[in-house]
Amino acid sequence: MSIRTTFFSGHGGARLALHRLGEGRPLVLLHGLFSSAEMNWIRFGHAACLAEAGFEVLMPDLRAHGQSDKPHDPAAYPADVLALDAAALIAELGLSDYDLGGFSLGARTSVRAVIAGLRPRRLILGGMGLEGLAGWSGRQTFFLDAIDRFETVRMGDPAYFTVQFMKTMKIDRTAARLLLQTMTDTPPAALAALTMPTLVICGDEDNDNGSADRLVQALPGAVRATIPGTHMGSVTGPALGEAIRDFLTGTAAR
Repeated sequence: MSIRTTFFSGHGGARLALHRLGEGRPLVLLHGLFSSAEMNWIRFGHAACLAEAGFEVLMPDLRAHGQSDKPHDPAAYPADVLALDAAALIAELGLSDYDLGGFSLGARTSVRAVIAGLRPRRLILGGMGLEGLAGWSGRQTFFLDAIDRFETVRMGDPAYFTVQFMKTMKIDRTAARLLLQTMTDTPPAALAALTMPTLVICGDEDNDNGSADRLVQALPGAVRATIPGTHMGSVTGPALGEAIRDFLTGTAAR
């Protein structure tokens, strides 16, 4: 199997990259902040694991990330633009029966897209806790500060590893800053819209987005999977893809 990369029109006509692997049931996976489909889903074998299990894995690069457009015009960043882009992808592909998931910002975007009207059969929320949704403004402030202090952050600073990751990923800070300003908190009451079976999967040392257990308790049909690692580290081992596969194929331990 090989990755197939095409482009589609996101909200407002932005040119967004879509990476595809495998054949079978559609599974849309959204990557995390400052990352890419390659980094979150392809490099460490998760997409291959899922493709081998019978899925067509559909992995867009989010706006301002990867091979997708990184506009500097504020008009290209309306409120919840990533959820609007996700809806544009589903419409472009004509999907009516599919699964949806994401890691970190991708999980947040998946939640916002469902609240806005998308109806996947099943949902995967990776690297996410309740506070990463209901208390997003705190995370938003942290990332905006990291962008603003990009050139002066040194080892020992709480923002150091975030800045180093931005450097590794060659992030366009102007576009990233505009994107971050499109995001707002998600009230816990709004999570009632997430009625589909949902996997909340989080590293055993990952508290970056708050409590995964509290998120499970807030969702009507959620189960929890714990994998090894910190927020960043949990992406680098095989357990992430395997747990998603087991959930979607019904082979997860009961």
